[in-house]
Amino acid sequence: MSRRDGGGHRRPQGSGFEASAWFFMRVSGVVLLGLAVFHLFWMHFVIGVENIDFNAVAGRWEGRWGPLWRLYDLALLVFAMAHGFNGLRYVLEDYVQRPGRRLALKSIAYTLGFLLISAGAYIIFTFDSGGV
Repeated sequence: MSRRDGGGHRRPQGSGFEASAWFFMRVSGVVLLGLAVFHLFWMHFVIGVENIDFNAVAGRWEGRWGPLWRLYDLALLVFAMAHGFNGLRYVLEDYVQRPGRRLALKSIAYTLGFLLISAGAYIIFTFDSGGV
């Protein structure tokens, strides 16, 4: 038995994978809200929209606080991708009726999510501006 969470999905009971995924969606949504609002504030008001270019990002990643900015950008990437692909998993569970097709689509989604997070992390941590 489960109860409504206010958004239409039933909150799973117990401590299994579905309960953890349900809880992750709520926590990651709150974390993403904070990360995204700070990102928008920093880029639009501190740096200024007219100043956002390659050099602005390269300077931020290469500067004194570069390791912290890279970690921040990695957190934004990982939380956004994990939250989005967990939402996609919910959609596949709700709308794909055939178990084999659902498993295939979820496998493709998990693989794509892993590849995108891996590529993003690789770029974040190996980026070299070439002395800009």
